[in-house]
Amino acid sequence: MAEMLQCISPVNGKMYVERPLSDIAAANAAVVRARKAQAEWAKVSLRERAEIVRRGADILSATADEATPELAWMMGRPIRYGGEFGGVMERVLYMADIAESALAPIVAEESARFSRRIEREPAGVVLAISPWNYPYLTAINTIAPALIAGNAAILKSSAQTPLAGERIARAFADAGVPDDVMQNLFLSRGTTLSLIAKGAFDFVNFTGSAEGGRAVARAAADSFTGIGLELGGKDPCYVMEDADIEEAAAALADAAFFNSGQCCCSIERAYVAKSRFDSFIEKAREIAIAHVLGDPLDPKTTLGPMAARRFADAARAQLAEAKSRGAKLLVDKSQFADDGGAYLAPQIAVNVDHKMSLMREENFAPVMGVMPVADDDEAAALMNDSDYGLTASLWTKDSARAEAIGKRLQTGTAFMNRADYLDPALCWSGRKNTGRGCSLSALGYHSLTRTKSYHFRKGE
Repeated sequence: MAEMLQCISPVNGKMYVERPLSDIAAANAAVVRARKAQAEWAKVSLRERAEIVRRGADILSATADEATPELAWMMGRPIRYGGEFGGVMERVLYMADIAESALAPIVAEESARFSRRIEREPAGVVLAISPWNYPYLTAINTIAPALIAGNAAILKSSAQTPLAGERIARAFADAGVPDDVMQNLFLSRGTTLSLIAKGAFDFVNFTGSAEGGRAVARAAADSFTGIGLELGGKDPCYVMEDADIEEAAAALADAAFFNSGQCCCSIERAYVAKSRFDSFIEKAREIAIAHVLGDPLDPKTTLGPMAARRFADAARAQLAEAKSRGAKLLVDKSQFADDGGAYLAPQIAVNVDHKMSLMREENFAPVMGVMPVADDDEAAALMNDSDYGLTASLWTKDSARAEAIGKRLQTGTAFMNRADYLDPALCWSGRKNTGRGCSLSALGYHSLTRTKSYHFRKGE
């Protein structure tokens, strides 16, 4: 009997859906089929491939009414937010629109004597390992440009969100992506790492924990398989004395609490100019206590359960440790439906410092620690005092000041007066333990393709 993948719903703690896992023989066969199909797919014109992928995104987005409650059952995001399909369309359309320019040859010389140019060819078979927190968006970041560039794509869906991978594969098939060019596979960790280690894929993009990223990197090392890693985060913000406090607090609280804090670039650390600290805290607390924690299938709910009880328990442990070291928790969780299980109340902690795990280790929960700072130097030092570096958010009316601070920050993206947003025109990347490589933008095509140089001497 096949080993089964089981999705336990955080809504009620019961099994929501299960699927059989592919064993190593079946997985190997799928890769072989993908490699054969890729050779034919690469012959399709770039323009036609882009159009098919656009059509696939349209078909996928049309399933939003069905897919949104599925997401609520699988990982807890409230239905009021309508899934991820606006972002899916934005990213797919942008990557399709820039494909011809991003993949165009770089011509060094085209003369009667010489033709010298660099062209980009598909990498081959691309594996996308997507997480449960944004199963559509994170998958699309790799799958869409990979297919447009002429690759075959295999999606390894998270055990927590198996139906998302099935919907993606079905949508692209319905749009005209040939059989085996895009496959959704349910694989165990062991099978996945074994395939990577034997060089089954030409490129692997992994989004998940730092621990998981290290396992992928070790598996890929001996086969020299190219990898992209988007791993953990502990994203900070700095609210300066000239910031619009109402706007900053509203945006940053949303960035901390949306999706129960289960966002790659959620704000977990806030540093606020001393003169504005009290007013920021007051406004952020108002926003926190206005949330409705409960059944994600209820349109009134703004915070659903975390994807699993163990995630909520980890955040509770961080809060308990911080409180034991002198932190003050500003939100009374008794006014929320915090059940001690997967349902976790939003929280703001003050009197915190960097000796606390709350300010150093990723919590991936609706929790924000807030510290006052004296000046830009202190803020920049604290923002950089982290093992991670995905995004950083700066709040000020002075763009030159933000630019100067941004250049000092060890981060993949520096925001000014916004947070928690992925712009498909910009490179999405990280520093330190957040990983390596990049996705989206014109640069996102680089890891999904290989360069080939042509140096033709035509005559004298």
